[in-house]
Amino acid sequence: MRQSYLFTSESVSEGHPDKVSDQISDAIVDMMLAKDPEARIACETMTATQRVVLAGEIRCKGVYENGEWADGALQEIEQIVRNTVRDIGYEQDGFHWETLTFENHLHGQSAHIAQGVDASGNKDEGAGDQGIMFGFACDETPDLMPAPIDYSHKILERLAADRKSGAAPFLEPDSKSQVTLRYENGKPVACTAVVVSTQHAEGYDEGEKEAELHAYVKGVVTDILPEGFVSDATAWHINPTGSFVIGGPDGDAGLTGRKIIVDTYGGAAPHGGGAFSGKDPTKVDRSAAYITRYLAKNIVAAGLATRCTIQLAYAIGVSSPLSLYVDTHGTGTVDDAALEEAIKGIEKLGGLTPRGIRTHLGLNKPIYRKSAAYGHFGRIAEGDFFPWERTDLVDDLKAAVA
Repeated sequence: MRQSYLFTSESVSEGHPDKVSDQISDAIVDMMLAKDPEARIACETMTATQRVVLAGEIRCKGVYENGEWADGALQEIEQIVRNTVRDIGYEQDGFHWETLTFENHLHGQSAHIAQGVDASGNKDEGAGDQGIMFGFACDETPDLMPAPIDYSHKILERLAADRKSGAAPFLEPDSKSQVTLRYENGKPVACTAVVVSTQHAEGYDEGEKEAELHAYVKGVVTDILPEGFVSDATAWHINPTGSFVIGGPDGDAGLTGRKIIVDTYGGAAPHGGGAFSGKDPTKVDRSAAYITRYLAKNIVAAGLATRCTIQLAYAIGVSSPLSLYVDTHGTGTVDDAALEEAIKGIEKLGGLTPRGIRTHLGLNKPIYRKSAAYGHFGRIAEGDFFPWERTDLVDDLKAAVA
């Protein structure tokens, strides 16, 4: 593996049109899991100028059963959509939570999918789809995340917090960041380039107001990055198009699931191709990606490696994973095959079946909207939220390879 190189990752804010779609889809997931922890949800959202459209397949007690909507369910779904857009901060002519047009095309789950997933007789609950899922962790940051994506997320989180608190009233919801870091001896040591494009109020694209916006962004970036990373050699690209007043779904249509690299590791690790948002945790695209991150993070936190990639594979309707692969990229203190056997032998993981994953991590809860912006990984595990970020498997792993 190369030891000296440049690497870049990007993030997008909660106001980016694709992230608006992700948050709406996960707000619907949360609403249904709150009513029925065994709900089946595959909710896709499309956002455009003054329009939000839902489509997908569901099965949920108290919402949609036997082909019928429960009383008040349609109105509740629409209100959740509008509230989500409001919370993000869209009150613009081209996208306003109160006046946008809403369409709901959700319908019942396919019986053929349901028969493969549901437990029956001697058959354990199966995976909701086939696929491969990857998890990753490294020791580049306290969050055990690749540094470029971790810092990219944190820059945009700060912009959003300042926008909502009134500390930066010239900001609007849509923004993107991109951080390029120089690595030496395999570790990040300096920032060579930063790109921040943020939607702004009228007039902040020229003169003193533009200078104010630029100075503010530079201050945020310098504060977020480690001391000494920003220098006179850092290249800055702040709103490089010159003006960014029209943004969000008014500037570009948004779809659920289009930001899977932003959601994961910023390109520093493989991705199996499946999106997370809008899916209940029987979908291994979501739950297996969470458990692989959990396993990789605990391996690094245990000091068993400084870099770890894990892959799982599933077949639709089949409960047990088809394969488990661990790669510590030459940084492991024990053999990778020994880590694979250790993971298989930890009983509390439930054999890494879909139900075992959900039970161990507690995924059948309304915890997902928080994950739908600023990355699913590298977050703070608190209460029921982000349980895949806990490091409570460290002792089990150490004992298993001792």
